[in-house]
Amino acid sequence: MMLRIFNNHSQLMVLNELHFFEQLWSPSDKGKIISPHQAVELASKLMLTQRIGYMTHDQDYIQFNAEASNFVHKINSSNLTAEYVFNEFTKYEVALNNKSIVCEKTPQNVFYLKEILELYPKAKIINMVRDPRAILLSQKNKWNRRNLGGNYMTRKEALRLRINYHPITLSQLWNAAINAGNSLENEPRIISIRFEDLLEQPQSTIEIICQHIEVEFDSNMLNITQESSSIEKDSKEIGFKKERASNWKKGGLNSSERWICQQQCSKNLSLYHYPIENISPNYLYLAFYFISFPIKLGIAFLMNLNRMKNIAETLKRRLK
Repeated sequence: MMLRIFNNHSQLMVLNELHFFEQLWSPSDKGKIISPHQAVELASKLMLTQRIGYMTHDQDYIQFNAEASNFVHKINSSNLTAEYVFNEFTKYEVALNNKSIVCEKTPQNVFYLKEILELYPKAKIINMVRDPRAILLSQKNKWNRRNLGGNYMTRKEALRLRINYHPITLSQLWNAAINAGNSLENEPRIISIRFEDLLEQPQSTIEIICQHIEVEFDSNMLNITQESSSIEKDSKEIGFKKERASNWKKGGLNSSERWICQQQCSKNLSLYHYPIENISPNYLYLAFYFISFPIKLGIAFLMNLNRMKNIAETLKRRLK
């Protein structure tokens, strides 16, 4: 949603989820000089994700090698670090689209806030918080984006997303993300916004965001289309749908999934003023979720190995 909001502004351009931090770069890479060949491969992968999408075939980046080679040839070859190539790539894409301010929205960036602010001191961060039960519903159905307008998604990616879903795993990851965002709560370059507040009061919330990133509010930012949902087909209908905030209450999550989420996330639910339901689980379902958890977690880990540049570093940040 923030992609469509920001892209309606004359200055702002939101890139696709590039997954640079964690998948293509880890903190141990900071300052390391890479070869021109490595720089071309990195730029090609970034171009693939930006132009076509993240959930594509692994080797499709080769089609961008010529453009990436030309791009690398034009930047400062004496400072070829991965983070420098990434920074120059974002500026390159913004210039191609006649915009002046770049935004990147990969959710996993929340685990690298400290590094991002050190590498890019002028960066401003919007930490978007959403009810974890809504996230469970979204992630449970995310594999189905292939049938709802996400034609870029391969069958392999749809399977990976289906395997990834488990209420225990996602509840723990939500807690980890919230804790990571809160770890820098006194950092003035970071602002936390509730997704639900954006839906309920879009103009005033966007005005707060614009003030934080130091751009003027543009009323065109309110004219967004309804796309990228995991439970609804893409639509050209304009505006904000407040009911999206409570879709998780209308079916799609059983009482056991919601109970598990609330049990694990109760502290942070209260912190962000999300109401806690008075519900009881179905104990047969509950037993199934706990028995299946280590099996599902193990399979998901194997299917996501290629998504982690440094496995130990990734797990440490998720488990902190």
